[in-house]
Amino acid sequence: MGFKMGIVGLPNVGKSTLFNALTKTAAAQAANFPFCTIEPNVGDVAVPDARLQTLADIAKSREVIPTRMTFVDIAGLVRGASKGEGLGNQFLANIREVDAIAHVLRCFEDDDVTHVEGKIDPVADAETIETELMIADMDSIEKRLANLSRKIRGGEKDAVDQDRLLRRALEALEAGKPARTVEVAEEDRKQWRMLQLLTSKPVLYVCNVEESSAGSGNALSQRVAEMAAAQGAAQVVISAQIEEEISQLDAEEAEMFLSEMGLEEPGLDRLIRAGYQLLGLHTYFTVGPKETRAWTIPVGTLAPQAAGVIHGDFERGFIRAETVAYDDYITHKGEAGAKEAGKFRVEGKSYEVKDGDVLHFLFNA
Repeated sequence: MGFKMGIVGLPNVGKSTLFNALTKTAAAQAANFPFCTIEPNVGDVAVPDARLQTLADIAKSREVIPTRMTFVDIAGLVRGASKGEGLGNQFLANIREVDAIAHVLRCFEDDDVTHVEGKIDPVADAETIETELMIADMDSIEKRLANLSRKIRGGEKDAVDQDRLLRRALEALEAGKPARTVEVAEEDRKQWRMLQLLTSKPVLYVCNVEESSAGSGNALSQRVAEMAAAQGAAQVVISAQIEEEISQLDAEEAEMFLSEMGLEEPGLDRLIRAGYQLLGLHTYFTVGPKETRAWTIPVGTLAPQAAGVIHGDFERGFIRAETVAYDDYITHKGEAGAKEAGKFRVEGKSYEVKDGDVLHFLFNA
């Protein structure tokens, strides 16, 4: 299981440059004018995880297969998008289809790159987009509430639940708060997700800084960090320009480049990890001589559902899971050593899979 993250922001903040770096392609045209991205570009990227190769080396696997994430480069939004300005309607429709939003904010000064608002203020930029999404949500909710009234009179339970949740969202929005601030009971979560409210999406603020600030950020990114902390949101600092340069290098060249820049790892690695944490995801592994492979699941997933990520038959016919924790697998040089050390476990249907578990599933076909 992966997830789909939409890259959004005002025009000319570095969205397409970041997308190019993520996908190592030039599929998204990066140009110094608004709306250079018209159709959303979609790219699957491997999730970096050093544990994969370590496991593969011990198991002498012939192939290493990382889990993957999908990124969507969405057209730049401008003030008035909720009313159809610019490419607003298309932008809003594309956001509905993603699981989370990577909101790229311009945190660098450059007279050669125009800013659609005429000034560099990442907090104001964030507020512009949030406001447009909130207005769009309010318009959508008011129309949906009107359409639900007939179904409610007919006694449809789903309609009653939708009405109740939509009114809670509208109350928050009218108070100037996005829908993601609404506390939703566990039994309502599925229905809540089906509402597809734009401001219910989790947000990761991506501060795009100049090269010299890639390691520690700058005054502009610090303002974003303070805003994110106040909202309980996630934030990461990267230089999209550096990331695009790194994406064109081989592994050895990239390592030398990072060292010269005083960076320990690519910013994209931090971005992907932040995305994982944002959606409450983690990874388990299957390991053998044929392949070592990573699989993504939500935190709290039980063993049968984790097995179902590989194949539906694994979940339907689940018998048990055999597992070794990652650290134990490494310490004892593989499954056989872990068994000898008493670190090999057999778990049933109620087992909650942990990050880094090395798993084998037994099932009835």
